Amino acid sequence: MKDATKRSIFRWIHIVFSIPILGYIYSPFEEIPKYASRVRFVVVPVMLVSGLWMWKGHVLRRLISRRSA
Repeated sequence: MKDATKRSIFRWIHIVFSIPILGYIYSPFEEIPKYASRVRFVVVPVMLVSGLWMWKGHVLRRLISRRSA
């Protein structure tokens, strides 16, 4: 798979998982407890991992390739 394709996939994952955070922020206060745990335990970690991968993934790939060689 090309690097541009991987970047595009991670970018879209990051964008799609940011949508529930907007709902969490702008929803009425009574609605927040219904999906707060999903946002905290699924959406935020996925966004963090995808964002870090887009930002510093090249460093991680370099570290992994050095260890396997």
